[in-house]
Amino acid sequence: MRFRKLTMPEIEAKSMQRRNMMAIRTMAFVCDNIRSALNVGSLFRTADALGVQRVELCGITACPPHREILKTALGASDSVPWHYHASGAEAARALRAEGFFLIGLEQVEGSQDLRSCQLPHQPVALFLGNEVDGLSDETLAQMDAVLEIPQWGAKHSLNVAVAAGVAAWEIRRLELELSDGASNPADR
Repeated sequence: MRFRKLTMPEIEAKSMQRRNMMAIRTMAFVCDNIRSALNVGSLFRTADALGVQRVELCGITACPPHREILKTALGASDSVPWHYHASGAEAARALRAEGFFLIGLEQVEGSQDLRSCQLPHQPVALFLGNEVDGLSDETLAQMDAVLEIPQWGAKHSLNVAVAAGVAAWEIRRLELELSDGASNPADR
C-alpha cells in the first residue's frame, strides 16, 4: 500500500517536532455571541490543532461542559484554557491590557485581505462574531485591525468555525515563512 495511516504516537511525535521547530506567537480565539455550541466545540478543536493557547467565550456563547461543545471538541475543551466575559468588548479591554493585538474577522469597509496581513510581534486575539450578525459594533470599534477572507461563492460567508481555522492557519503559515527568513508578506 502506498499510503499508511499514521499511528497516534507518530502523529504526536510530528506535532512535537513542529512545536520545537519554531516559537509560535500567543494567539487567542474570542467568541463574540456565537449561537451554536457545536461551533464552539469545533473552535476548541481547531484551537488545539493550531496551537491557539486560549479561547475567550463572550455573551450568549455556550461554555463547557455543554453537551454539544463536548461532542465536537473531542476533549479539546479540556486541553485549551477558556474564560468567560459578559461581552466581546469586555474581552477586548482585558486582552488589550495583557498586550494583545486585537483582530476582528469580518467583512467591513477598510478590512485587510488575510493573505497580505502584517501583524506586529505581539500576541494576537482573533475575534469571531455571531453566525448571523457578525461582531457587535461595540466590539468592532475596539479592533486594531480587521481581516477578511477572500471568497468567490454566491453566499459570501463561511461557517464561523471554518473561518477561524482558515485565518489561524494563515497566521501560522505567515509566521513560518517569516521565521524561515522569508521577506515581509507585503514584499511577496
